[in-house]
Amino acid sequence: MSIKPKAAFFSFTCCEGCQLMILSCEKELPSILEHIEIVNFREAMTERSEDYQAAFIEGSVSKREEIKKLKKIREKAKVVVALGACSAIGGLNCLKNRFQMDYLRKEVYGQDGLKFKAFETIPARPIDSIIHVDYYIHGCPIPKKEFLSVLTSLLMGSVPRIVNHPVCVDCKIAGNICVFEKGLTCLGPITRAGCDAVCITYGCVCWGCRGPVDDPNTAAHKETLLRHGLSADDVSLALSLYGAHKTKTTSKN
Repeated sequence: MSIKPKAAFFSFTCCEGCQLMILSCEKELPSILEHIEIVNFREAMTERSEDYQAAFIEGSVSKREEIKKLKKIREKAKVVVALGACSAIGGLNCLKNRFQMDYLRKEVYGQDGLKFKAFETIPARPIDSIIHVDYYIHGCPIPKKEFLSVLTSLLMGSVPRIVNHPVCVDCKIAGNICVFEKGLTCLGPITRAGCDAVCITYGCVCWGCRGPVDDPNTAAHKETLLRHGLSADDVSLALSLYGAHKTKTTSKN
């Protein structure tokens, strides 16, 4: 009888929406549990164990105590997977990095925010700024099919295939009209695909939640912007929604 590998799911600063996507794999969960043993999953179980081989981590780091916890997880896990935008690229949490941390503590918690250590906060950052990450599952939230694909690859001992083409490819496959033709700004030309262009398909634009492709064609993107009367500043503003980790913080770490 083979011993099933043990997996743990961890939450840092996040909404836990990516873990909810995993729990919504109702049809697949029985099969998943036949192949792995889940020993830590706050949203799904009360039991806890420090014995695991794979760690799936959702959320960005925004407290000093989280840095210590993250390093401890890395020491125990043979494989670490960043789960979703907050973990992989910092996500929406990094929007706070443009402000002084003391200002935020006071605005959110009042005067007590400056007095008590419980309200401590630091500029948010993705987990790979602290530890080595083996694989990434992108998105806000992650697509179920991508989680299942990565998990299957890990169980088979193969390297998970991570999409590295722009959202524009998914958009064309979906038969969407380019949002630039509608006078809107879109990050699809430089954002990693794998989402089936769901936001554009349902009437929105690409906000860049999956982060940039490894080698984005920025020159072609600039040409597209100019052709539609848009500037690089328009894109920079849009990028700041999910790419704020790359902006300069006004507070000490």
